[in-house]
Amino acid sequence: MSKITSQQQPSIPPTFNLGGDIIINRLGYGAMRLTGQPGNFGPYADWEGGQNLLRRAVELGVNFIDTAEAYGPGFNEELIASALHPYPSHLAIATKGGIDKPAPDNIRANGSPENLRRGCEASLQRLKVDRIDLYQLHRPDPNVPFAESVGALAELQREGKIRHIGLSNVTLNQLEEARKIVAIASVQNRFSIRDRTHVDILNYCTQNAIAFIPYGSLDAHPLKRGAPLADAGGNLREIGDRYNVKTNQIALAWLLHYAPNIILIPGTTTISHLEENIAAASIQLTPDEIASLEDVS
Repeated sequence: MSKITSQQQPSIPPTFNLGGDIIINRLGYGAMRLTGQPGNFGPYADWEGGQNLLRRAVELGVNFIDTAEAYGPGFNEELIASALHPYPSHLAIATKGGIDKPAPDNIRANGSPENLRRGCEASLQRLKVDRIDLYQLHRPDPNVPFAESVGALAELQREGKIRHIGLSNVTLNQLEEARKIVAIASVQNRFSIRDRTHVDILNYCTQNAIAFIPYGSLDAHPLKRGAPLADAGGNLREIGDRYNVKTNQIALAWLLHYAPNIILIPGTTTISHLEENIAAASIQLTPDEIASLEDVS
């Protein structure tokens, strides 16, 4: 992995052109936490509070919201629609399909063409849209040929039900295979300042103008509360104190500096944390600070 040297000038491009025709502010919002607990299962307990948070996010300039059929399942998409529909023209909603979730602890990939079609059409109804801006395969299904799953999304795109296609939890080989079938606008894999397992995929996406949407950007577990990087020490804490901000904000700012195609979707259930996360986009780290964060573990 190449390191940023002190001779390079850091900059944070404020937007990314998703799929060549959707200008996205690079600090978005991941809505997964606005679901029932445990296990992100069932409707969100504070429905009105969730609506207020989503509306506040849009007020603060968020124009990219990430959700999935599996969040709820379905209830998260319904909450987004109840809060924001009719959607502002500049707002893009991304969702995912290809997961069966009959219980909080029963999560299974189902990438069959039939299930992806059912899921896409159900998401269209819940989100109250005629076309989904970004529809992502949530997880490859080991029991279904990957090309069949991607081909099903390509067919839905040809029918006008999907604007752009994305992938989540994929390998580099799978990404390359998918691109031989249809244009891929985004990849959503786990990535953070502490977990750079998928840096090869990120680098590939950067080179090919594909959006990279890291989940777990603050090291959170998808089925558990809390964000470990919010309480980090070391260089994150030291630099945060220097800017009078929290360590989670420095961790997000570092990601924005890391690659121009990264779109962040930190999730939260409080407006105060939402405002903190969005403020991270304004933090301009110095080259020396960026270099010092390369070895965070």
